[in-house]
Amino acid sequence: MINIDELKFDEKGLIPAIVVDAKTKKVLTLAYMNRESLQISMEKELTCFFSRSRQELWLKGETSGNYQHIVSITADCDRDALVVMVEKDGPACHLGNESCFEFPVYQSEERQEFSYEMLMKLIEGRKTDKQEGSYTTYLFEKGLDKILKKVGEESTEVIIAAKAEDKKETVYEIADLAYHVMVLMVEAGISLEDIRAELASRHVIDHKVKQEKMTK
Repeated sequence: MINIDELKFDEKGLIPAIVVDAKTKKVLTLAYMNRESLQISMEKELTCFFSRSRQELWLKGETSGNYQHIVSITADCDRDALVVMVEKDGPACHLGNESCFEFPVYQSEERQEFSYEMLMKLIEGRKTDKQEGSYTTYLFEKGLDKILKKVGEESTEVIIAAKAEDKKETVYEIADLAYHVMVLMVEAGISLEDIRAELASRHVIDHKVKQEKMTK
């Protein structure tokens, strides 16, 4: 951990803070902190910024209720910028958007961004807005039994590939399994957040167990 005195605030006493969703890793906003707002942020574990237009401190969510609960704050190598990982209670943007960064300027045709959230939305769309010829739509039309059968088949394929110690094939089969599990999740009404929350609760429990063993 570095000390707050090691940070480099600019000539106006400010340091840029890039706020990122700790769960989705999506950039939410860019704001500024001064020494006082940073100290408040760390004490309350809630983002507090300095408004350059109003020349005053503002606690995010104090008016809207969209608080941002701080998970961590990390400085860059030059100590003159911060990344603030948060768990948010609502939209980060004053326009009501989840993120302030919602307006594309350029997108490479060859390099497409991928995220599990985007894949889930695509799968959900194939269920609500059926596409002729879509394999995903086909699975939803066939129903739960068909989806479960595919999950079982893909699980077996993963085991076979892993047993053969074929890394490339194992990766391929795990990807197939992950896709079919996500189809099952949509069919069962299970979200990525449900899984994150379950894994997070297990991580905390596992950490506590390890701590207990170390103290014995």
